[in-house]
Amino acid sequence: MMSDVDHATTAGRDEQADLTNPRAERVRAVRALAGRSMRERQGRFLVEGPQGVREAVRHASDRVEALYLTPAAADRYAEIADDAARSGLVVRTGTPDVLDVMSADAQGVLAVVRTATASLDDVVAGRPRLVAVLSQVRDPGNAGAVIRAADAAGADAVVLTAGSVDLHNPKVVRSTAGSLFHLPVVVGTPLAEAVARLRAAGSSVLAADGVGDRDLDDLLDVAGTGPADAPDLAAATAWVLGNEAWGLHDEDRALADAVVRVPIHGRAESLNLATAATVCLYASARAQRRRAAGDGR
Repeated sequence: MMSDVDHATTAGRDEQADLTNPRAERVRAVRALAGRSMRERQGRFLVEGPQGVREAVRHASDRVEALYLTPAAADRYAEIADDAARSGLVVRTGTPDVLDVMSADAQGVLAVVRTATASLDDVVAGRPRLVAVLSQVRDPGNAGAVIRAADAAGADAVVLTAGSVDLHNPKVVRSTAGSLFHLPVVVGTPLAEAVARLRAAGSSVLAADGVGDRDLDDLLDVAGTGPADAPDLAAATAWVLGNEAWGLHDEDRALADAVVRVPIHGRAESLNLATAATVCLYASARAQRRRAAGDGR
């Protein structure tokens, strides 16, 4: 039902929408992908909003099965239609009512994309320099925000361990703001396995936790020049980050080479997961850039 998507060399922007009936079978089929069971059954998921759809078309056009825009959105985001045309994809226009039924969060721009997740084998084969490992992270907004932060920091991959939120949950996808299509994201791997594989590939494993006996600022100050027994942020690193509510269990922290705390200089009790992940990833990225530049730090 969803596989009859047209591919062509042009993307129409007629004022008259192609789809006008909010109760049409196609509209209901798209809407159903908001549910996990249907996503798993169909092997497809929704990408909502102009930023995510733009990145899907530019970086994963071979997986895009359908594009839907309102006529107004087709005019406003002409670059999406242009990129789609270059990739041989047709944009189907729908009335605002149709797009609202398909997704209340589409902002007039929606894509249906085939699911495809990365392999841990491929990630470790690339000898990654920086990886974010999310252990049982359940909040979709946090998971998506960490993927976006990892992308911005130049990380090589993200791992969502077993027990974490569904990567293709619509809120996760929206929260990545398109970064989902920029770097590999591995799902379903037990934490112990992910840690062992990344360590074998040459990464040190640092757990980010408020109870850590290592201070992130101190490690950044001596990155590349510190004592041999101190974690080196300039080295290849996998950051392990825990659940929003309970953090990392004792046995999870024990898997790491060191447990690192993000210092709190003001009166805030703590940082949320996405913010802490961003700080840690950028600290490693900065230290690694310094080493690559050859200044020894």
